[in-house]
Amino acid sequence: MSFKRKTLVAGVALALAAPLGAQAADNAELAQIREQIKQMKEGYEARIQSLEKRLQQAEEKAVLSQPSDTQDSGLRTQHSALASSAFNPEVSLILSGTYANLSQDPANYRIGGFLPNGGEIGPGQRGFGLGESELVVAANIDPYWRGQFTLAVTPENTVEVEEAFVQSLGLGNGLTVKGGRFLSGVGYLNEKHAHTWDFVDAPLAYQAFFGGQLKDDGVQVKWLAPTDTFVELGAEVGRGRNFPASDRAKNGFGSAALFARLGGDVGASHSWRAGLSLLRTSPQSRAYSITDNLGTVVDNRFSGDSRLEIADFVWKWSPNGNPVSTNFKLQGEYFRRHENGDLTYDTGAASAGTSTDRYTSAQSGGYLQGVYQFMPRWRVGLRRDQMDGGSVDYAANSVNLGQAAYNPSKNSLMFDYSPSEFSRFRLQFAQDKSRPEVTDNQMFLQYQMSLGAHGAHKY
Repeated sequence: MSFKRKTLVAGVALALAAPLGAQAADNAELAQIREQIKQMKEGYEARIQSLEKRLQQAEEKAVLSQPSDTQDSGLRTQHSALASSAFNPEVSLILSGTYANLSQDPANYRIGGFLPNGGEIGPGQRGFGLGESELVVAANIDPYWRGQFTLAVTPENTVEVEEAFVQSLGLGNGLTVKGGRFLSGVGYLNEKHAHTWDFVDAPLAYQAFFGGQLKDDGVQVKWLAPTDTFVELGAEVGRGRNFPASDRAKNGFGSAALFARLGGDVGASHSWRAGLSLLRTSPQSRAYSITDNLGTVVDNRFSGDSRLEIADFVWKWSPNGNPVSTNFKLQGEYFRRHENGDLTYDTGAASAGTSTDRYTSAQSGGYLQGVYQFMPRWRVGLRRDQMDGGSVDYAANSVNLGQAAYNPSKNSLMFDYSPSEFSRFRLQFAQDKSRPEVTDNQMFLQYQMSLGAHGAHKY
């Protein structure tokens, strides 16, 4: 074979061998990568198994640390231990305090032309005082129920259970059931706790028709429609333990309510909600004290039917849906109440001095307020309260109780500053004309502090 042919053959063989060598090198590298992945998987699986074993040992140790009266209760004790380790409730404390400067004696406060109700009405005491502070404990009980307990400390140093209820989770079809003691869903402001209000005090309509807020022991059912537009329907039945009802020992229920709401968005910057509510109660011997036409404080009682209708509307604006820098809220509610029954005058007098006759009334009232956050953390708000004494007929008792019609009103201006989402300081001025003969010029300073985990507020 000539030298040229040998060289040609060697070149061809080398050309053929080069790809085979490269392929062998690639196969070796792939095998190495696969081996490294396998080792990593085995390492992670070993770590996971180790952690699972440590978790099991810790759970067994927790179970052994729980006292059990009998061997048969072991499973129950184990379930209790595991459940307690998983139970992590949301606990929050709301601290509130006020300073009030009032030109009129709050001891003589009343809403002229409206039956006193013994609730939380009026501006409170002069000077420094504790506002309504709240302790809230809430948690998911299991996949089906959630519970909440709210304890309120009032400015009068009394402690009361404001809310204690269980609420369903995941019933499906837009249904929610709530049972226990809770703030009624009627109207707009009623469901909101005092620390979420935009003003120091409740509107006059809430004071006159609810004694502050309506809360009861009962059951509530809500249904949220599966539509793009917000549609919610609700119904409640309750004991009727608070004004405008009267707590009495009876089977069945003493109050019933229906409400419906619509809402939605208008573009990216606007949202709204409107609602209608109806509350029916049947008070029996609902007691109240009043100064009669002779200037004497007498005790009276009313028995009959009470119907309250409420219309509410809220409109919110924030640029492009971002309320952090600036936003505006317009809010209003209108109330109309009809009562019909019997009124007993001066129940504390001798039987010869009492007088029972028919009582009918049709009265209304409401408020309109606007709150503007003009820069981050700073807000200003204005509220107008207006009541209509309407028509009141005491029948034969008009000789003792009949008074000239009066329409109470109130104007409030507030400024507040929130250093963070957990704290707020508020200054409020008000001109209160709830009493026919005087004007009460009021000034309030208020602080509100939120400690701990607190759920999001309602719309």
